[in-house]
Amino acid sequence: MSGLMTIAGYALRESIRRRVLTVVCVLTAVFLGLYGWGTSAVFDEVRDSAGGLPLDEQVLTGATLLGLAMFVTLFLGVVLAVFLTLGAVRGDAERGLLQPLVVRPVGRRTLLAGRFLASAGVCTAYVLVVYTTALLLTGLIGGFWPGSIVTPALALAGAVAIVVALALLGTTLLSATANGIAIFMLFGAGLTGGLLGQIGAALDSETLGTISEVVLWALPFEALYQDALHALTADIDGVTGIAVQLGPFGGAADASGPILLWAVVYAGLAGAAAVRVFARSDL
Repeated sequence: MSGLMTIAGYALRESIRRRVLTVVCVLTAVFLGLYGWGTSAVFDEVRDSAGGLPLDEQVLTGATLLGLAMFVTLFLGVVLAVFLTLGAVRGDAERGLLQPLVVRPVGRRTLLAGRFLASAGVCTAYVLVVYTTALLLTGLIGGFWPGSIVTPALALAGAVAIVVALALLGTTLLSATANGIAIFMLFGAGLTGGLLGQIGAALDSETLGTISEVVLWALPFEALYQDALHALTADIDGVTGIAVQLGPFGGAADASGPILLWAVVYAGLAGAAAVRVFARSDL
């Protein structure tokens, strides 16, 4: 356990030394500032409008803005995950930093576990803080509070933890640059799968629905993101509910028990694969 915490602490200090956290915090503060400004302006327009639409404009506006904020939160969490795991294995091995560690002080499995603990801990804490801040800005400025607050937060945290597991697996196989590109492409593929599912539902296309289902099981972080959107809007009824449940960048959909369980197993399998590949790697 002491070796695990030592590696986790080393990973955190390394990210601070590289100023990854500093840059992300500054850019996040800019995003939240712009989000608060934009939210205030949009709700002022809604209050000044004459209305006339057969839906609750305040709820529609609040749910849409918070849904967009959740997408940005997940995206920034993925960016942070990529940079925290950048070169965690291949990069350190090429610089000769791993050999002294994995031979005697700590093993390879402990090294990867410590890396995952540090990266997943930082990324999940990050998305929780950003999501909570966006939620408070939306509620305090616009008066919109979703029916479910905790479920979207947990779903976003789980989604970014899966991305961290994939990024660590990638860093045992690929160079830092190639791994970063691969993770972003997988993230884009997940979003595309969500959009295809949304289009398939609108067109009643069984083929698109099947493709989307395959993507959700192959990349379950997208299923968790859709579940977060669904929890955000599940209690909204009528025309307003139909409008907001479409969701930004992928439709809102309730994740079933099997796929939630699969998401946990998936992260474990990615970690086990990373350990297996790392154990056979030459340093």
